[in-house]
Amino acid sequence: MMENNIKIQDNELYEIHNRNNEIVKDKIIKSETIKNVASENKKNEIKTLYSIAVGSEFTDNKKSTKEDTRGLSRNIKTDYIYRFISSFNLTGAIWVLYLSYKGMSLGQIGLLEGFFHIISFFFEVPTGAMADLVGRKRTIIFGRLSAVLSGFLMITSNHFWGYCLAFAFSALSYNLNSGSEEALVYDSLKKLKREKEFLKINGRLNFIQEAASGFASFLGGIIAEISYFYAYTAGMIISVTALFNGSFFHEPKALLDRENREKSTVRKHFITCVAVFKQNKPVRRVLIFYPVVTAFATATYFYGQQHLYNLGLNKIQISFVILLSGIFASFGALSAEKFSRMFGEKEKYIGASGLAVFIAAFGLNHTYMAITAFLIQSFFGSLLYPISSNALNQLIPSAQRATIISVSSVMFSAAMIVIFPICGFIGDYIGLGKVFYILGVLILIFQIWFIGKLKAKG
Repeated sequence: MMENNIKIQDNELYEIHNRNNEIVKDKIIKSETIKNVASENKKNEIKTLYSIAVGSEFTDNKKSTKEDTRGLSRNIKTDYIYRFISSFNLTGAIWVLYLSYKGMSLGQIGLLEGFFHIISFFFEVPTGAMADLVGRKRTIIFGRLSAVLSGFLMITSNHFWGYCLAFAFSALSYNLNSGSEEALVYDSLKKLKREKEFLKINGRLNFIQEAASGFASFLGGIIAEISYFYAYTAGMIISVTALFNGSFFHEPKALLDRENREKSTVRKHFITCVAVFKQNKPVRRVLIFYPVVTAFATATYFYGQQHLYNLGLNKIQISFVILLSGIFASFGALSAEKFSRMFGEKEKYIGASGLAVFIAAFGLNHTYMAITAFLIQSFFGSLLYPISSNALNQLIPSAQRATIISVSSVMFSAAMIVIFPICGFIGDYIGLGKVFYILGVLILIFQIWFIGKLKAKG
């Protein structure tokens, strides 16, 4: 009996031991499973973080590279279409006439354009940083939304402050687009190892821009002859179309250098850009010379609408002149690469000198001579844009590209804040013809000063 009890106890202990072993094994298996799952989760987490850092989905390298290459190549073609639609500005040649029709004086029109550039001055670099940090594609889309809102405010406002608000949203639309589109194209070419093609491609883009702008100005003048309301409404529809087209851009992956792997902050971004501006003399020279000269050209273009009207042309005739100026500007943009090869480092001085001479000649009261001068100055003005863009892009790192390009726009806005309102007030008193004489002379004086500063610094 005793033996039987001992056997039973032994059996029970053996079973308990086996059950304990099974429990231990089960715990070990579960533990290993948990570790494996945790490890897998960790890998997925790392993949997700990496994906966020480079702004794209984490995929197999070969597959990702092929998809990325196709998308980047498609960006160039997409931008040709986007540039045409976004530049098809029906109100570009009539807004001065429209505001004059609504009761604004030249001085008030000058203040409105000055306010446009004040907004641009304060928001250009932040929107450039936004493009660098959250993506060029999203920034471009936000820009088109701002353009739609600006057009709506222009046709619904009836007083100076309402137009100020419209100009503020218009400035934002330019800010959001300016550095973003250019940086997207250049970085796409850089990833494809085709950055040497940028001047040629940018020349084509400027050709498309000028052709679209010229034709749109002509069409806008015809529509405005019927109704300004129709012109601005059609402009809003075109902005929505450009927004849709912009959604097809492929965001270039961030370059996997040390800067991009660090956590980006707006403050750090600005500090880096300021350092590039302060330490890089060639960048600083580009950011001073071209924005000032192109500001004179822009003032001539916009006040030129009113000057042509004063010479006796109606809205349709003015629009036809603007169309011709767009054709001349298109050839100027296409000639940029050849002009650059021909004149080398002197390209900007020769281009700016030609611009100065024909801006001054535009001030003549002889209608046909003034029109001829206006067309030729359009050629020289457009010639300088791709040259300046290429000069700047070659000097700056990709991580700060959109922001530094935006700094260029800030410099342009700073010049326009001063130049445009002064031109308007002087034009009210002595006439726009004399204003153009002054602008031409000021460009030449600025060049002499700029060259003198370069020689003084060696």
